[in-house]
Amino acid sequence: MRTLYFDCFSGISGDMVIGALIDAGADPFQMEEELKKLNIEEEYTLSWEKVVKNGITSTKFDVILSRKPEHLHEHIQSHEQHHHHEHSHYNDHSHDHEQSHILDHNEHSHSNSNSHEHHHHHDHRTYKQIVEIINEANFNASVKNMSLAIFKKIGEAEGHIHGLPLEKVHFHEVGAVDSIIDIIGAAILINQLGIQSVLSSAIPTGSGHIHIDHGIYPVPAPATLEILKGVPIAASDIRSELATPTGAAIAAVLAESFCPLPTMTVESIGYGAGTKTFKNHPNVLRIIIGEMQ
Repeated sequence: MRTLYFDCFSGISGDMVIGALIDAGADPFQMEEELKKLNIEEEYTLSWEKVVKNGITSTKFDVILSRKPEHLHEHIQSHEQHHHHEHSHYNDHSHDHEQSHILDHNEHSHSNSNSHEHHHHHDHRTYKQIVEIINEANFNASVKNMSLAIFKKIGEAEGHIHGLPLEKVHFHEVGAVDSIIDIIGAAILINQLGIQSVLSSAIPTGSGHIHIDHGIYPVPAPATLEILKGVPIAASDIRSELATPTGAAIAAVLAESFCPLPTMTVESIGYGAGTKTFKNHPNVLRIIIGEMQ
């Protein structure tokens, strides 16, 4: 059985998953073409490149937003520079942009010091709208079902935390585009590679605190922790947010079990890079693809 193993020794995020899949031999150009079925390609461009993280060659994947109205300019600049883990509010958190953009309702502040909330209220997509664009995109059943299940996992977690029904969960436009591309792109590449089963290591979440829209929160952030209910979490003394809501949801939904590296014949290995560089280990997600008996 063709199996994919997530080796999350430095955590997991959506962009790291796609980088690792490309690094393992998936075709990003085919993914780019498939993503056009969503009819939102005017909102973003994709980039991927080889980078070296603490001696390991890996692939860095980024979603670069196309529309830059003035009120979003400062945020988007920050997003492009720091797509995986580059801010240093408090304890070197990583992806608070992803956490802070998978949002809740119309009561959050537009003036928080992260410069992450300079949006108008119409700059968002609801969970229901995201489901509609996925259903209308004419993906094959595997890609569609994977994508919908992952988005539902995130939406339910956010709804639970904020006391909202699923249909009232909002995804801010900037964060939603990231999440849509990372989640559906991952589903496209996993399907493309003919993966029949997914396994994962325990998920390290990091430690310390992050600054998100509602204030200073402990790591793991509430949405990430809610998503990881029932999933083994690995202790980590790294003071950074290692697992993001999107990465956590990809692992939580797709992995059939969380275990050490299984007995398998390895066929390909991929490393997906985060942005931040840690002193003592490479900030990458490793995936291992092979045949299990």
